[in-house]
Amino acid sequence: MADGSAGFEPQGTQTVAGERLRLFIERVENLEEEKKEIMDQVKEVYAEMKGEGYDTKVVRQIVRLRKMDRADRQEQEALLDLYLSAIGEA
Repeated sequence: MADGSAGFEPQGTQTVAGERLRLFIERVENLEEEKKEIMDQVKEVYAEMKGEGYDTKVVRQIVRLRKMDRADRQEQEALLDLYLSAIGEA
């Protein structure tokens, strides 16, 4: 634009939009911090399991499988069997 405003909205609207944007950013930052704290807690649980002799790789696999619905899990298991058979590992 010729007046140098480059299509920006009037100052009052910018201030409100800027404040709204700042609030969004702060919410994301807070959620990221909460996520970090939760991940630290998950690591502690896995370390505790490992300390008691559990194989954490297997536990992680169980957790992943339990998140899946039954049909997806069965499909994945069937594909795994098929692929293993194809390479002579079944």
